[in-house]
Amino acid sequence: MASMAALLVVVFLAGCHVVAQGRSTAAAHGIGVNYGRVADDIPPPARSVELLRAVGAGAVKIYDANSSVLRALAGTRMRVSIMVPNEIIPGLAASAAAADRWVAENLVPYYPETRVKYLLVGNELLSDYSIANSTWPRIVPAMENLHVSLRRRRISSVKISTTLAMDALTSGSFPRPPSAAAFRPDIAGDVVRPLLRFLNGTNSYYFVDAYPYFVWAGNNDTVPLEYALFQGGGGGGRYVDPGTGLTYTNMLDEMLDSVVHAMAKLGYGGVKLGIAETGWPNGGDYEQIGCNAHNAAVYNRNLAARMARSPGTPARPGAKMPVFVFSLYNEDLKPGPGTERHWGLYYANGTAVYPVDLTGARPLRSYPPLPPPENDAPYKGPVWCVLAGRRGEKLNETAVGDALAYACGQGNGTCDAIQPGGECFRPNTTAAHASYAFNSYWQQLRKTGATCYFNNLAEETTKDPSHGSCKFHSSLD
Repeated sequence: MASMAALLVVVFLAGCHVVAQGRSTAAAHGIGVNYGRVADDIPPPARSVELLRAVGAGAVKIYDANSSVLRALAGTRMRVSIMVPNEIIPGLAASAAAADRWVAENLVPYYPETRVKYLLVGNELLSDYSIANSTWPRIVPAMENLHVSLRRRRISSVKISTTLAMDALTSGSFPRPPSAAAFRPDIAGDVVRPLLRFLNGTNSYYFVDAYPYFVWAGNNDTVPLEYALFQGGGGGGRYVDPGTGLTYTNMLDEMLDSVVHAMAKLGYGGVKLGIAETGWPNGGDYEQIGCNAHNAAVYNRNLAARMARSPGTPARPGAKMPVFVFSLYNEDLKPGPGTERHWGLYYANGTAVYPVDLTGARPLRSYPPLPPPENDAPYKGPVWCVLAGRRGEKLNETAVGDALAYACGQGNGTCDAIQPGGECFRPNTTAAHASYAFNSYWQQLRKTGATCYFNNLAEETTKDPSHGSCKFHSSLD
């Protein structure tokens, strides 16, 4: 045990963290954090470890076996989960030698100085139907080969599992009542039952990605916001499962117990449960409800306090479980809707989005006031999609030109108005044409899943970009 002088000192002052110099070998006992790196200019691994400590994280999950990250975590005593990439799983299943080689190259050089606790074989594999034939039947064989490699090396403290989204259940993220939940028939017998048999036999965990935000956002007319934010009970909402009589005061417990009941229906009701991802977005697109720093702070603070004070669920009271908040940083290079880039505890420059203590020890009343939520009700005004303004940055003509060409190649007559003689041809600049093309593409196709992203070149706006006779259609047209 390190001396007290060597311990990391974390001081919260008005929501800012002051971190003393020096590396601690004592691990915090807080919940874990997902450390993704799909972003520009995020802090290097050593600084990222300091930021993890500053919020009291006791564990970290990384999405590949990055050597710089694993070396930075050495000696910290943080519990580390390493994800095995989806694309190599068939190869690991087909060859015990390949699995052993992966362990030799990606675990052995860092263990035990880096306290690896879990190898997670793939990320939400059963949500990707394009790999149903190539990968789903090979998940457990890959896990078995990795397990054999660990046993051969007498590494018994590392558990093997995988991470699955809530859509592994027939009713997805909102299987109410929880007692009626079941796994999808296309995976229940051939994929999930062998997985549960392996997890049960190796005393490992079923890791689920569970996001109450998405349940509430899609059902905010029936699910109270307080219920999704761990402020249920009393006037904040509660739910009684008619099949079990159990009372729920928050949405996360409902989701977790749905998995518990689904596992029991396959004969494995005793398999332990872990949360691979959960959290709340601190920002998003205009039409995405409730994504703000206020709600994100409330959710993660209450989650940490709840797991420290009263772990488990109504179906499994007191059952401790590994929990990982998503995510360490706002990751600006992630595609998709705006929420995809706004789950972080920190901005990419290392500044805290809001103060939080993941040990759950800090009294909730001691935090400084949060900014009021501004989008808890649906936005009903017009929205446009335009080229993002980059103050002080030179326009990347090549990247914008490629995105412009892509947009014009989609939809029906997407770029007719910016052709020579068209009402939006002037000004004849790449930037002006890109804004028109991005918006035309998005307005035509957003209802089928198109987003205002274009490799981080576009942004939504509520200011009408129309000019002169050039009309930009809005989301209300």
